[in-house]
Amino acid sequence: MKPLLRHGGRLLGLLLLSLLALQLYFLLRIALMVVVDPQSTTFQRSEAWRLLTEKHHIAWSQQWVDDAALSKNLKRAVIASEDASFSDHGGVDWDAIEKAWERNQREEARLEKLKPKTTKEAKAGTAVEKPKPTPKVVGGSTITQQLAKNLFLGSERSLARKGQEFVITLILEAVLSKQRILEIYLNSVEWGEGVFGAQAAARHYFRIDAARLSANQAARLAVMLPAPKRFEKRPNTGYVLGRAGTIEARMGAIELP
Repeated sequence: MKPLLRHGGRLLGLLLLSLLALQLYFLLRIALMVVVDPQSTTFQRSEAWRLLTEKHHIAWSQQWVDDAALSKNLKRAVIASEDASFSDHGGVDWDAIEKAWERNQREEARLEKLKPKTTKEAKAGTAVEKPKPTPKVVGGSTITQQLAKNLFLGSERSLARKGQEFVITLILEAVLSKQRILEIYLNSVEWGEGVFGAQAAARHYFRIDAARLSANQAARLAVMLPAPKRFEKRPNTGYVLGRAGTIEARMGAIELP
């Protein structure tokens, strides 16, 4: 029994040492970002591989621009849309997470009351059960959490991945300034299939540089962030324009870091 316990203790020690080494790796990578712009993110590399395997070519648009060349309108619009308390929180907005959890619970309860309906197919004469609708999951991730996920993590959903996201988020907030976090985020986030960063998005949708985005143009780009591939196909729908108007109205109250 004792040798088994010693063996288990060694394995646990190795596991903890590996986890510590991984966090040190993330810390060093993030520390380098104080002075060096990241060339790519884990999400971007996975998207490049997907495009290569599915479409056998990569249509890619990205150009890094410094913070001074990013429109203040865009910064305010993205903060207003994605993370209104960005300048104040320490990386995780617990109030937003709680509200998102409550909204998801209400949505699940609402759908639970909807009973699956059956319809008769006239020709086959068989009953077909309609699939039960799935709840729309609302997230409470901050800009820093989104950056942590895009920079280093995959898209799978698990407690282990979420825990690692929290750790990376805290490291980002401890090592980088809010201004730098926002600069990296705006230069690396997806705005369409193969369209990454504010400069590429401004050129793709409006044929102008990111520094020249108007308040309305910036708001329209901010609307697209939750589902850029979907909105890219129809960037001028009533929803996009209406939501952009709401974001634009909020932008004046946003203080930039």
